[in-house]
Amino acid sequence: MERVQKILAQAGIDSRRKCEELIKAGKVTVNGIIAKLGDKAKTTDTITVYGKPVNIEHKIYLALNKPRGVVTTVSEEHGMKTVMDIVKTKERVYPVGRLDKNTEGLLILTNDGELANLLTHPRYNVEKEYLAVLDKTLTEKMLERLQKGIMIDDKPVKINKINAFQNKATLVIHEGRKHIVRRLFEELGLYVKQLVRLRVATLSLGTLKPGAYRPLTQREIESLTSRLRGRHSKPL
Repeated sequence: MERVQKILAQAGIDSRRKCEELIKAGKVTVNGIIAKLGDKAKTTDTITVYGKPVNIEHKIYLALNKPRGVVTTVSEEHGMKTVMDIVKTKERVYPVGRLDKNTEGLLILTNDGELANLLTHPRYNVEKEYLAVLDKTLTEKMLERLQKGIMIDDKPVKINKINAFQNKATLVIHEGRKHIVRRLFEELGLYVKQLVRLRVATLSLGTLKPGAYRPLTQREIESLTSRLRGRHSKPL
């Protein structure tokens, strides 16, 4: 159950404040009854504005293991395969954030704009975990430099956690700048042969195979949205 003005705003009727004004003016009904400000409804209820039914999208949450060579866009003008060529749903969904063409791994797709904002806005400091396969062994000196922080475009990149063995490394960062992981290793004179995103916030890639996708469980959705709903204040 959600407040009626929130459902209307998510359906694209207008801003939440304007939707509240429509309710106050008696222009909104829920199942044939004039709605009052503060009323709640389900997305399966029949809601009208000025007597016209509101088309309400059901919220969809998907986890995709994006394969290498696929671009993270809704549409593509150059004939390249996009994630939307892989994911087939009745409802409109869009990718949350980006993975570049040659990066693999976890990508969330949804039509929940609030969750997308939570996961992509810099102020929320959402963690992302990656596995990088390098062309050379990562030395202790290189590891120390990464742990101290490396400047990219005059801004330091903080690494929350890093583990390395020979030419493989897993690292956790908050950064969302384009190609940031590859650029970190380039600063050390290393080339990233393979890059896989293993985790976004509390959601892990798990055993999902490249090109496969699945709906998120209710527990996974609640875990991702807990900050949005004010249940805790720790970084995701």
